[in-house]
Amino acid sequence: MLDYFEAIVVGAFQGVTELFPVSSLGHSVLIPAVVGGQWARDLDVSSPESPYLAFIVGLHVATAAALLLFFWRDWVRIIGGFFSSIRHRRIQTPAERLAWLIILATIPVGISGLLLEHLFRTTLGKPVPAAVFLIVNGVLLYLAERLRRRAATAEPAVAPADSPGAAVDADVKADERLSRMSLGRGTLIGTAQVLALLPGISRSGVTMAAGLLRGLSHEDAARFSFLLATPVILAAGVLKIPDLFGPLGTGIHGQVLAGSVASFASAYLAVRFLTRYFHTRTLSRFALYCVLAGAGALAVLTLR
Repeated sequence: MLDYFEAIVVGAFQGVTELFPVSSLGHSVLIPAVVGGQWARDLDVSSPESPYLAFIVGLHVATAAALLLFFWRDWVRIIGGFFSSIRHRRIQTPAERLAWLIILATIPVGISGLLLEHLFRTTLGKPVPAAVFLIVNGVLLYLAERLRRRAATAEPAVAPADSPGAAVDADVKADERLSRMSLGRGTLIGTAQVLALLPGISRSGVTMAAGLLRGLSHEDAARFSFLLATPVILAAGVLKIPDLFGPLGTGIHGQVLAGSVASFASAYLAVRFLTRYFHTRTLSRFALYCVLAGAGALAVLTLR
């Protein structure tokens, strides 16, 4: 059985690693395996009927809620743009274009998730493959940074705002920049999320890498990644939320609540940190972390 300490620790890690480009699913697999003992027995995401998986579902909903709260002004504009586009049968304003960019960019990973998630989780959601894919994730982030330096210079990052009013204005301008992407380019960036079905490959990492390679700045690539992740994470959680009220959720409702609170708080702090971090920083440190963490976990698992 999942105890409260396990729930809070895993919840906090999930909220951070879902948004940091280091793979939440990879950490959900590797942390219990590296700790070993009861953790490894309680927290097995690869089991076809795993209570741990039902627990992870609750954490995903909490993470999506944190993203919705942080970007609530953006989502008001995006949802308004969607209904405006339907009502007037057009795609003209920045909000309308951004709404359809997100919709089209989400379709490939939505279909792939429905078809492949169970197969990938049960066959590859084991510690050794997760460690290998975490190393691959680090290599992908590093290569994206290297290739970006050879490509055309992206739009310069905007300096952090000094006041709430300036922050809102900067957010609007960032959404306007994103809306100028072609629908094809936005869909290509969103399609990169399919790779995150592999445990150890980060959803935010691959979408940011794809965004950088398509000419976005680090700031805009991170922002688009978080906006894309919100409906995907929320849909995945809502789709499987009935598991929490079936046999898989029996006896862990309190743990799910505790873990979800930890996940919500850590995810909100993570996205707040990262939106500032990528004003001036790159993916390089995360690439190094993934390679070292994956190699370290692989060494521990091999030598144990």
